[in-house]
Amino acid sequence: MAKPETEHFTKADAQALLEEVFAPWVQKLGLKTLGEESARHVFLLPAGDDLVRKGGPGGGVVCGQALAAAADTVSVLALAMINGRMRPNTTTDFSIRFLRPIAGGPVRIEVEPLSNGKRLAVTEVFFFAEGSEKPGAHATCTFAWLD
Repeated sequence: MAKPETEHFTKADAQALLEEVFAPWVQKLGLKTLGEESARHVFLLPAGDDLVRKGGPGGGVVCGQALAAAADTVSVLALAMINGRMRPNTTTDFSIRFLRPIAGGPVRIEVEPLSNGKRLAVTEVFFFAEGSEKPGAHATCTFAWLD
């Protein structure tokens, strides 16, 4: 993994980046930057009625579209924290697997960078329902650096 350019990009900077750069509908996810634990960057997707399926089979669980958007977003934020700045990028590949239902409560998100090269970066993202040690979803994201 490439060495960070600076050590001064904090979780507060990542939170500010989320609020200043990302589209309004992404901001409405309410993602929170919690910090770093064991080489993983940790985020929180708060509980919210807007993110939960409304009935029928699977009612009351966080919808997959919200998890997919969160995976891409927190990956960009984690990479900014690693690189010490927001590097211009675009998503080139994205895959998500839904492993078990995640109830409508808060969701813990852990991002592990797998690669951070000159041209590409790859992250692995895990989603955990509140109080669960088992991931409810797993995503991989690949980004092309545009600078």
